Amino acid sequence: MKPQLVGLDAGYHNRDLAKSTARIIEGGSWKRQRVVMLIPAGQTIPTKVYLSHRSLVFPPNQSAHVMAAIGMEVGEAFSNAIAEIIAHPDLKEWEYLLTIEHDNLCQPDGLVRLIKRMEERPDLSVIGGLYWTKGEGGCPQIWGDPKDPLVNFRPQPPDPNGGLVECCGTGMGFNLWRLKMFRDERLRRPWFKTVAGMDGIGTQDLYGWSDFRKFGYRCAIDCSVKVGHYDHLGQFGPPDTVW
Repeated sequence: MKPQLVGLDAGYHNRDLAKSTARIIEGGSWKRQRVVMLIPAGQTIPTKVYLSHRSLVFPPNQSAHVMAAIGMEVGEAFSNAIAEIIAHPDLKEWEYLLTIEHDNLCQPDGLVRLIKRMEERPDLSVIGGLYWTKGEGGCPQIWGDPKDPLVNFRPQPPDPNGGLVECCGTGMGFNLWRLKMFRDERLRRPWFKTVAGMDGIGTQDLYGWSDFRKFGYRCAIDCSVKVGHYDHLGQFGPPDTVW
């Protein structure tokens, strides 16, 4: 460091206090952003997935609770665990629920990015990260065109510029939900159910959205939040592949 005469320096952020204040207000970290993180899984998850989840950044100085639902079918796991959350005297009042799955790899700042989007879009009840179904020819889990008057779950193209794509339903591998929606007694229970029988075939996530949209709940995918879909055993291609 070269010699210098030192005067009062109020600091980088104080030089443009209006800009710095606007950034803090926009991010919403000054108010409560408490998050319950929920993962359904078997007895173990792959090491790469664990390391990804372990690196996830939560909002600074905010409450966070991580819980797992072990050994249940995925729809049953989500429904039972969420029922416990909204029955808890403290957790039921929290702001957000992050659903994450045993085969999804998230970027470290993915959660805070989704929270920022939720602050910008109070009309949306769920915003998820962008991930694809496994295998060659996989499609983005952006289900359904809401501009079509007929309810549909056709896969929609992502925004290559990283914007939001509103849709009719999402996967659940990296979703941020406004927890209060599950206190809405109009919603069908169980909220999530895997259907495979004479009544049809469907995954637990779209089973839920077929009901949520009836009551005005809306969702979108944030294409700037990239999420991997890990095929540890190679069921859809080579082992140890992230789709």
